Amino acid sequence: MRFQRVRAIAKKELIQIWRDPLSLAMAFLLPVILLFLFGYAITLDVNNLSTVVYDLDKSRHSREFIYALTESGYFTVISNIDAGRDIDWHLNSGKARIAVAIPRDFSNNIRAGKDAVIQAIVDGSDSNMATIAIGYLSGVSGLYSEKIAQHKTPPLIEPRVRVWYNNELKSRNFIIPGLISVIIAILASLLTSLAIAREWERGTLEQLISTPVKTTELISGKLSPYFLIGFIDVIISVLIGVFMFGVPLKGSVFLLMLLSSLFLFGGLSLGLLISIIAKSQIVASQVAMVASYLPAFLLSGFMFSISNMPKPLQIITHIIPARYYVAIVKGIFLKGSTLKFLIIEALFLSAFSLLVFLLATITFRKRIE
Repeated sequence: MRFQRVRAIAKKELIQIWRDPLSLAMAFLLPVILLFLFGYAITLDVNNLSTVVYDLDKSRHSREFIYALTESGYFTVISNIDAGRDIDWHLNSGKARIAVAIPRDFSNNIRAGKDAVIQAIVDGSDSNMATIAIGYLSGVSGLYSEKIAQHKTPPLIEPRVRVWYNNELKSRNFIIPGLISVIIAILASLLTSLAIAREWERGTLEQLISTPVKTTELISGKLSPYFLIGFIDVIISVLIGVFMFGVPLKGSVFLLMLLSSLFLFGGLSLGLLISIIAKSQIVASQVAMVASYLPAFLLSGFMFSISNMPKPLQIITHIIPARYYVAIVKGIFLKGSTLKFLIIEALFLSAFSLLVFLLATITFRKRIE
């Protein structure tokens, strides 16, 4: 392989990219737009749940319980209703997600040392929200119960919970690193999915074939400018995640960039392979989107826990590169993981990148013979 030939192909590709404003916009604006859209739109935090209260007791204890709900920060009381039928209207209309009904004997049971029952009706149309809301209700009820307990005997077991890696339990802290993985996976495949297909459509590939440029030199030259663009996008995405979304970066920046380069090289090689096979820019871009976005978003563990998936899908996720890169980015960002703990992921990305690059080289060689 001669470096001069690789540099000449890379220069030619850079000129084509520079003359195509749409490609430049996609290369540099797409990751920023996706980060802002997904970063602010996707959240698993449940706050300010609209709540209606049906208080039949109207006592000091019932008011204290309602105050405990609002002070928790999870519930927002939008109305105090006077009839039970109003609960159905608020939940059916979507005005409220939760209804809390306090019976007439609530305070009497507390003073008598009996069980004081409170009814909570939760809108289950959003199962995730309902599950989290029920957990919050149970937590607030437990704290209030401890507060009004008459006995002074300390509990036999006192849990002291420590949360590592994400002390504030903010969903944004693990969504943003995973989102970076999805964006880079999409961008890498889309960038190079048009590289060879563009040459096929313009009829300039025959000219390249007639030159003494070898297949590996042509592939390397095609990948080089896109690798540079993709690496800049990785840096931009990390900077936005750290400084605009406040995600802590506890690990090594050098290690993050090194392993990101492996994932980026594999994604670019996959896009180039698709471009070689497709011969059409439209087909290549569509195939690249399906091959990169769907696996990265659905099967990488970014949004949905792999352990909760059916067994066949869990097996399939082992061949998804984004799964390993998501683990790398989250580990470096939140845990400060070193290469010792990420060696399996690094080896898989290395093997995947090398395999796809060789496939692209072999496939293209067959087509130009």
